[in-house]
Amino acid sequence: MDNVLDNLKAVFNTTPQRWHQLTQNFTDDLLRRQPLEAEWSALECLIHLIDVEAIFSSRVESFLAGEDFPAFDPDEQGTKISNTVSATQIASQFEAVRTESLKIINTITIDDLARKANHAKLGSVTLGQMLHEWGGHDLMHTVQAERAMMQPFIDGCGAWRSFFSDHIAKPASD
Repeated sequence: MDNVLDNLKAVFNTTPQRWHQLTQNFTDDLLRRQPLEAEWSALECLIHLIDVEAIFSSRVESFLAGEDFPAFDPDEQGTKISNTVSATQIASQFEAVRTESLKIINTITIDDLARKANHAKLGSVTLGQMLHEWGGHDLMHTVQAERAMMQPFIDGCGAWRSFFSDHIAKPASD
């Protein structure tokens, strides 16, 4: 990818819109439905994106300050989904934190991409690598959310089920 900054900004500008469309057009039950036990629902994916928005932003600041940073464990440090907050409110919260992240991304220059820091688990990484990870992470969890929402449609499609073989939620192998 020639310019990670431009492509990351494209991801950052489209992801909140996708979440608004999902939360405004699908039922709360479908958005909260887990594809399998211990797998995240669409809204759990969105909550996770909100959680890590602050993590990624602080990591950018660490790179720019020449500081190392800790790892993040979403199972231990993540926010649990609440039934009292609507899906559209969660999408709006994501859009607000994303707007702040874009301000931080706009301060990064091409020269900054080579800056290095130590990640507590991964070791030496560059800002450019982390920005690639941030964009991929964003898209991955949006796809994961859509896959979770896809399951009841797959379950009900009868003979067409074979066309979805790559998308069927399956328990992890023992």
